[in-house]
Amino acid sequence: MTPEPAEVDPFDLPEVLGAGEVTWSSIDSLAGAFRVQGILTAADGSELACDLLAVDEAYPAPVASEASRLRVHQAWRHGQVHLASYDGRLTLLVPGTSFSADLTLEAVARLAKALGASPSSFAVRLRLGG
Repeated sequence: MTPEPAEVDPFDLPEVLGAGEVTWSSIDSLAGAFRVQGILTAADGSELACDLLAVDEAYPAPVASEASRLRVHQAWRHGQVHLASYDGRLTLLVPGTSFSADLTLEAVARLAKALGASPSSFAVRLRLGG
């Protein structure tokens, strides 16, 4: 099982992420993955590691505790995304077992809102493959 995440307050993230154009780029392919590594790149060229984690994946072992899953589902239901840190990397915790392009876009849009930015100032670049 993945260790219990440290919660991240969006106000503790670099201010530049809420002040201009930002691109989230996947390092990994989305193809059936419950964790996708990525990078946020701000307009000034600064970068921040930012991964996606689908918290409902349970085989061969659960990736999140029941308490974490509950918090993630509650935030999602209220139009938010749960932010955490795994291994020093910002991670967007999302309900589900894997990622589609639509779910990825929605998670990044919710991150933009959490930062006080317009989702239209964020772009997503996906890696193809499988």
